[in-house]
Amino acid sequence: MEASLEGPQDERIIRAAESVIDEAVEFTRELIRIPTVNPPGEFYEDGARCIGRWLKGKGFTEEYIAAEGMPEHTAKHPRINVIGRREGARPGKTLHMNGHFDVVPAGRGWTKDPFGAEVSDGKIWGRGTCDMKAGIAAALFAAEALRRADVETGGAIEISGTVDEESGGYAGVAHLCKIGRVTAQNTHFAIIPEPLNVDRICVGHRGVYWFDVVTHGRIAHGSMPYLGHSAIDDMGAILEAIRTELQPELAKRMTKVPVVPELSRRATLNVNTVSGGQVGEDVQSPCVADRAHAIFDRRFLLEEGFDATKAEIQKLLESVAARVPGLRYDLSDRMVVHPTATPENSPVTQSLQAAISRVLRKEAQIIASPGTYDQKHFDRIGHIPHTVAYGPGVLDLAHQPDEWVGIEDLKNSIAVIALAATKLLNA
Repeated sequence: MEASLEGPQDERIIRAAESVIDEAVEFTRELIRIPTVNPPGEFYEDGARCIGRWLKGKGFTEEYIAAEGMPEHTAKHPRINVIGRREGARPGKTLHMNGHFDVVPAGRGWTKDPFGAEVSDGKIWGRGTCDMKAGIAAALFAAEALRRADVETGGAIEISGTVDEESGGYAGVAHLCKIGRVTAQNTHFAIIPEPLNVDRICVGHRGVYWFDVVTHGRIAHGSMPYLGHSAIDDMGAILEAIRTELQPELAKRMTKVPVVPELSRRATLNVNTVSGGQVGEDVQSPCVADRAHAIFDRRFLLEEGFDATKAEIQKLLESVAARVPGLRYDLSDRMVVHPTATPENSPVTQSLQAAISRVLRKEAQIIASPGTYDQKHFDRIGHIPHTVAYGPGVLDLAHQPDEWVGIEDLKNSIAVIALAATKLLNA
């Protein structure tokens, strides 16, 4: 078991975390009121500047990095990331804490103002409270708690606020890694304060294969469909094969990685969208559909691998085409994310385990995420294996109406991150 944290310095850090909670709540509320909605990427610069002002005011250097050259970065919706760095008392390793400040659209079903940042019942309410603006606050105020506790560390603390995680993170963390700003050459550990519950440490995620299938038919008059060939009928045959042949097989496969919830330990395939024929036309004409399109979301396991996952899809499509006369299709890749896993007994995992034990007086649960987050870019592009997710917020509330984060969880996560940072940077 990792060493415990029980000394007077640790007591000072915990008290400092308690002392900053009101400010952390107000900062979280300020960030929530900036509707950084993705898509399309609204008010990103405002979000970055809000974080940057805080960093500059607390002794960090301040650097804004636009995602130049990325197709998402436009004059109307610029992709602006911010990084702050604060040097320690002596040379050493760098701990990078990262949070995305983009949020998904509010959607329907709210009883609160999604961007009102209301505080009631010990909670902060609003879109992005748990996913993950409170997480950004946890990282910022963990660093502030160390400063107020007058705790010296070696190395440096970096904190970044980045864009577009909800759409893949390619103009955010991926861009910072690609341009060499965040890589193994300058970063030793990374903590991403995603909302995975305050007593859990997330050490990776499943893989993702998003792919498109288009079926091609032949248009004809709807009163004489036998003179054409329906692309929708062909897509139906593919969907039926997926439902009756592939999905039951996937349900039998389970990873050894501790993915939560339990059902997400299985391989899955979801049909994200299906369209065909005269989509969006207010006035229809009697036509046989000559084109149908579907997007699929295949979550694959570490044990499966991408090559076998794609080959299985190709084999199924070929099988359906062989038994359905005239079926023609195209398969194209939309997004591929390989599974990632933090090394066992990683220092960053161990430091958080010790801190959770100290603050919450319970053993941390080691988990993996059902969906992907920016650990994939730290690992695959930045080559920073010692990356985990840990932060405040209930995972099940992400993207839900009436999203909230508990103030007590925010306070505890600040203390945990601060203690873990001390352990990592003074090792």
